[in-house]
Amino acid sequence: MSAFLNLGSLVLGLISWIIPIVAISQYQKRKNVFSFSIISFSACALSLVLQIFEIKHRVHVEDWSALMDTIDVLSWVVVVLVVITIVLNVVGLNICKKSNHTRTVLKKL
Repeated sequence: MSAFLNLGSLVLGLISWIIPIVAISQYQKRKNVFSFSIISFSACALSLVLQIFEIKHRVHVEDWSALMDTIDVLSWVVVVLVVITIVLNVVGLNICKKSNHTRTVLKKL
């Protein structure tokens, strides 16, 4: 069970980074990057939830040494996941906002 929770958390974390990267790379084709951001933040949140379940599982099996060995690294990984997800989504939303503003100005001309 532990392997599935960790694998699921890793996959969802990568998805939370890949989605805004795809949105940024295709911003001219996409009109609504906001929906990509929602999906990205949802994947990030689900990744964190799986990590909480992983910690809960280790507590239930009383694997204290594994918790003590991994909790410091896990806390930094969580911070990195959230910060990079936020940065990628903010960049994507700003690019989309600037692109939509440019399109609106050009339409008025």
